[in-house]
Amino acid sequence: MNLFKTFTRILLITLLLFITGYKASFADGGFPVRPGRLLISPSLGYFFANTQWDSTGVKKPFPNNGKYTSLGITFYSEYGISRRFAAVVSLPYVINHYTQSVAPASATTSGLTDLETGIRYYLANINFIYYFSVQGTAITPLYSNNPGLGYGEEGGELKLAFSGTAHLGDLGAYFNASDGVRQYFGTNGPIQNRYTGTFGLALDEEYANTVSATISGINSFSNDKRFISAIPETNKSFSFIQASVGYGHSFTHEISLFLSGGKFLTGHNTGDGTSVTLAFIYRLDYR
Repeated sequence: MNLFKTFTRILLITLLLFITGYKASFADGGFPVRPGRLLISPSLGYFFANTQWDSTGVKKPFPNNGKYTSLGITFYSEYGISRRFAAVVSLPYVINHYTQSVAPASATTSGLTDLETGIRYYLANINFIYYFSVQGTAITPLYSNNPGLGYGEEGGELKLAFSGTAHLGDLGAYFNASDGVRQYFGTNGPIQNRYTGTFGLALDEEYANTVSATISGINSFSNDKRFISAIPETNKSFSFIQASVGYGHSFTHEISLFLSGGKFLTGHNTGDGTSVTLAFIYRLDYR
């Protein structure tokens, strides 16, 4: 029974980190989507952890030389409805795998996780350089009775974002900053504060090549303090801060590729992991 609990704990801590960590790098913020433009972004991500932070923030190895990996495919899309409104959809599929040096030697959980559908409203802009937006998102689990994929509870989120462009010497620069409050509606459903800030530099005048640095994190609060697994989405009380760097290349105005790597800096009730994400971005105009 203890070994089973160990598996469950590890398989439950990393999913949220993986799902949320990559999006902050290229798709979050207040920049408007042109009316009639459809942005499609499939991505592939990998997460690895062999240590964890306990409830007091002390980092230590997983029991029995445990190692956790997660491979995820996420479909993300935005559509510009009008100058003020855009629709947003995110659909992730994950394969979580945990191994240890004693029997049972491995455990795997896979499947669709939480569907996120939202509406973004562009509140204002300053000289069409700085943009402010607010987004409401509905969270719908696409699984049942599988704690390795998440809470299995519906939820909602309200997020504010601020984005803009500038110059750093001869280089073009941009930034995205957002903060969202999310509530799950089940028993002891956590309330979470999710934040991210990205600063990027264009390496050429056409913004064909960019580099970026991102700080992101989640603080989750609940009366349920249990450490379930390495996947934060399944723990109800946890926190983490992640730093990541990224490189983006635009082949044309319609097609871009984005590569990012991240490392968790601190946390409690969560895994200590390293992530790599490759995202393909395709833009279609229907007007």
